[in-house]
Amino acid sequence: MTLKNIVFLWIAISLSFQLKAQQSAAYTNDLVDYQKALTLYNNQQYLASQSLFGSVLKNTKEDGLQSDCAYYIANCAVRLNQQNADKLIEDFVKKYPTSPKRNTAYVDVADYYFENSKYAYARKWYDKVNEDALSRKEIEKFNFNNGYSAFASKQYKDAKKYLSRVENSKEYGSQAKYYIGFMAYEGDDYTKANQYFEQVSDQERYKEKLSYYQADLNFKLGNFEKAIELAKEKLPTSDANEVSELSKIIGESYFNLEKYAEAIPYLNDYKGKNGKWNNTDFYQLGYAYYKQKDYEHAISEFNKIIGGNNAVAQNAYYHLGESYINLGKKQEALNAFRNASQMNYDLKIQEDAWLNYAKISYEIGNPYQSAPQVLAGYLDKYPKSSYKEEIETLLIDSYITSKNYKEALKLLEGKRSFENKVAYQKVAFYRGIELYNEGQYLEAGNLFSQSLKEPRDDKYTARATFWKAETDYNLTNYDDALIGFKQFEQQAVSKSTPEFENIDYNLAYTYFKLKNYEQAIRYFNQFTTNKKDDTVRLNDAYLRLGDAYFVTSDYNNAIKAYTNANKIGELDSDYAFFQKALSAGYIGQSSKKISELEQFISDYPKSKLRDDAMYELGNSYVKANETDKAMQMYNRLNTEYKMSSFVPKSLLRQGLVYYNAGKDEEALTKFKIVASDYPNTPEAVQAVSTARLIYIDLGRVNEYAGWVRTLDYVEVTDSDLDNTTYESAEKQYLDNNTDKAIAQFNGYINQFPNGLHALQAHFYVAQLYYKKDLAANAAPHYKYIVEASQNEFTEEALLRLSQFYLESKSWDKAMPLLHRLEQEANIPQNVVFAQSNLMKANYQQDKYQETVSYAEKVLSNSKIDKKIEADAHIIIARSAMKTGDETKAQKAYSKVEAVATGETAAEALYYNAYFKNKDGNYEASNTVVQKLAKDFSGYKYYSAKGLVLMAKNFYALNDAYQATYILESVIDNFKEFDDVVSEAKTELTKIKAEEAKTNSSIKTEN
Repeated sequence: MTLKNIVFLWIAISLSFQLKAQQSAAYTNDLVDYQKALTLYNNQQYLASQSLFGSVLKNTKEDGLQSDCAYYIANCAVRLNQQNADKLIEDFVKKYPTSPKRNTAYVDVADYYFENSKYAYARKWYDKVNEDALSRKEIEKFNFNNGYSAFASKQYKDAKKYLSRVENSKEYGSQAKYYIGFMAYEGDDYTKANQYFEQVSDQERYKEKLSYYQADLNFKLGNFEKAIELAKEKLPTSDANEVSELSKIIGESYFNLEKYAEAIPYLNDYKGKNGKWNNTDFYQLGYAYYKQKDYEHAISEFNKIIGGNNAVAQNAYYHLGESYINLGKKQEALNAFRNASQMNYDLKIQEDAWLNYAKISYEIGNPYQSAPQVLAGYLDKYPKSSYKEEIETLLIDSYITSKNYKEALKLLEGKRSFENKVAYQKVAFYRGIELYNEGQYLEAGNLFSQSLKEPRDDKYTARATFWKAETDYNLTNYDDALIGFKQFEQQAVSKSTPEFENIDYNLAYTYFKLKNYEQAIRYFNQFTTNKKDDTVRLNDAYLRLGDAYFVTSDYNNAIKAYTNANKIGELDSDYAFFQKALSAGYIGQSSKKISELEQFISDYPKSKLRDDAMYELGNSYVKANETDKAMQMYNRLNTEYKMSSFVPKSLLRQGLVYYNAGKDEEALTKFKIVASDYPNTPEAVQAVSTARLIYIDLGRVNEYAGWVRTLDYVEVTDSDLDNTTYESAEKQYLDNNTDKAIAQFNGYINQFPNGLHALQAHFYVAQLYYKKDLAANAAPHYKYIVEASQNEFTEEALLRLSQFYLESKSWDKAMPLLHRLEQEANIPQNVVFAQSNLMKANYQQDKYQETVSYAEKVLSNSKIDKKIEADAHIIIARSAMKTGDETKAQKAYSKVEAVATGETAAEALYYNAYFKNKDGNYEASNTVVQKLAKDFSGYKYYSAKGLVLMAKNFYALNDAYQATYILESVIDNFKEFDDVVSEAKTELTKIKAEEAKTNSSIKTEN
């Protein structure tokens, strides 16, 4: 070795020693920092520790030191809850797979999360642990911690797996048994739970907790006495929440032991889960009260069970019904029994509930179904019931008492037993009366005929005979009406019917319509002799008796009858006075006739006969050669009553007076007015005829011919054919050959559209069509009449044509005609007809001020029919409601209720209940709704509205069950009434939301 080499070798060795010395110093320095970091870690100064471990990891080259630093850095991240903590742990395991701390890392992190009660996180890391690498002591801790973490995370399967491994451990055994027992308790394995709890019950640390569970376990195992004992022992040392739960255990245990009196105070002390009871809780307390016959308190609990649909609810509703019955609350009982009958959890309860529901429906009525439907439904479902005979008896009677005759007829169709035929006879009769009162005479007559086909009860056979005759009379079938009235009169049982007292009156009127005045006089005299209490009908009978004498020229007796009518003075006194004056004239007392007509014009300034009286007085003056007075009276008539049918007659008379006095020019002036202003009238024809004679006398025939050509209705050359054709049609009419008369009148109109008899032809064919119920065919002919100048048929045509438009709801067409009828009619009933229908038409067009004005006009007439009176009051009431004047509406509805029948009465009853509800008289309101349900169940709309009102009443009376059940029934049963269902849904949602605050069983809509 050369010197040079030796020098280099020395330098290399020297450098090597120097490098190793430097490395040793660096490692020593890293180890010192590592120990400092570990000290910080053990002192829980994790952030500083993590930072220092990071510095060591960065500087050291030692694998062991690096892995340890990485382990603690990740551990610090876990304890500092840093977002990348999980990743640091995973990175550590991945980067240092051989590190002895790999398994420890998992255990350490899991234990950290366990100790900080983050059990779901703990479970995640325990699952990564290699159990085989753990020592015996570590494995026990691992199993317990992992098991408890699974228990706390409600992963009971894994919890049982791990806790079962340490249930015999000295350190963890007691805890494991407690939690295994608790899981068995939660899983309803009460026997197993009891076994585990028994093993740790002697340990002080569990005694406090176990006393409640053991009481509950014994309750659930059916050891009620033991449950009561344990729960009572626990009560003094319990907090408020535990007292509530223990009270429930004690109360329910007493309940199951049927010691209801002892159960009540404890059941009452229960506060519910989160402050809420459920339906079972309410049922138990309610039933305990029920068994003590404390029905008020029983109801207060049962009726909190809202919308229940299980065996508990069915039982509750059944006993709720019985509680109501014991307190005499049948309407409430009906709903409860109906609800119980709709559930089939307990078939015996269902049958008993249905039986009670059916019986109560019969007693008080049913707003959901007719009583016959309910009773028949019970028999259909339980044909072998021991109550079958009793229910069948109620069913037959219910067809009558329910007054829902329309529905009853449907139910009776096809039922052929004798009892059902008896019921059918009565129901068909009463349904006929309903339709008759509504003016539907054809339908009413058909039902009276149906009733007569089942002559089971002589009394109803007689009554149906009478009312069939009445419908025939109203349909102008007077021959059939006479036969019917005579048959009724001849039946012995008739004398016991309410119809018999007026049979003479009906027969008299029928003979009168048949123009058999001799028999009419006989029966009117019989009636006026025997009937003294019904002054209105007696008054009318004297009037018609006077007319019968008048038309047979027995004027002295006519005067007596009219005088008797005036003495009563109930109706048409102006007519009686006028007819009396005419009669005086016919027996030659001309001066008396004149003085009475003068008095009539003075005393009856508003009479519809005043224009008649003026015309007659003018004629009487002419006969008495007082032509100046006559002409003055005719002028007065023409001025004061321009629309009167007597004006053309008056003008014609004036022309004739001038003609007879030789004042031809004045006569021609009058005749020309008649001919031009009143074309097609008989007066116009006579005016033309008389004017012709004057022109001939004056030698001015050409002038006559020129004038006549301006009158398109005068067809002189065809006059013979015109008369012949018309007379042929008229003969068919007078002979009652309806179809032939219609054909011939139409033939005449087509052949002579402006004929001499066009007016009469149009009128008679219209009347014939009307009689055949062909109003649409009649309408154009009535239209012709009303568009012609004023004539003797105008009033009848206005009446019939307005009726036609009213029936088709053509208000714009009907109203002008009604206005004319009101002004032009001579018959008082037609004025009332016009006013009452103008009232209705204005209401339909939302003209409420005009509506009320006409209603008040109608009511100012003291002679109006009860139905028209009711219509007027109802229109006032409805108008008041539309304009928000409920005070006025309430007064009007109260008047409606006093006089109305049918649907109008149902409406009035509803508003009676409505206003009582508004005034806070809830029970009184419900009483009215019950009456509505019983007496007017056929009018479903008001039944439905009444039920919604009843629901509101019950809720105001703190009966939430009744309120919600009724509203749900309305929603299910009255879908055809959108407005009612919408209101019911709104109210139901509101109530359920309120009740859900205290009852956890109530499901509310989001």
